[in-house]
Amino acid sequence: MEWFNVGRIVNTHGIRGEVRVLSTTDFEEERFAVGNRLAAFKKDDKKPTWVTIESVRRHKNFILLTFEGMDNINMVEPFKEGLLKVTKDQMTDDLLQENEFFFHEIIGCEIVSEEGEKIGVVSDILQTGANDVWVVKGAKKEHYIPYIEDIVKEINVDDKRIVIHVMDGLL
Repeated sequence: MEWFNVGRIVNTHGIRGEVRVLSTTDFEEERFAVGNRLAAFKKDDKKPTWVTIESVRRHKNFILLTFEGMDNINMVEPFKEGLLKVTKDQMTDDLLQENEFFFHEIIGCEIVSEEGEKIGVVSDILQTGANDVWVVKGAKKEHYIPYIEDIVKEINVDDKRIVIHVMDGLL
């Protein structure tokens, strides 16, 4: 089964079973909605525990979640430093608007210039607030490409190929 990360459980919070989650999804409202099911992977564990979200609230830069049937710290402590994931079936395209993509569709794409010069492959995506920045592993060094209209000209996730306009100072 193919899994996709939506959050990392960085710690517990209080004694009533809350976990502190660092989100790794653009769709927090949908992924962390009350009643939603997620696969919780304990640190270094390959088999998930399915959990249903009972409550959700924001606290500073974190999302605080409780899971149904886990109402004290002892029940959620084993999930500390674990991951929250969804399956490919849970990732529906109706969450996306035009010219939006899931991270897993962009990561692994080859970046080429409008002239056809190979620049590298997207290895990570940084969320800055203003726009996403793609980390691109080139042959000799790493590049940071902002996902903005002036730079990204064409995205073909089926062929894993992205064409960009190389502005002065970008590379």
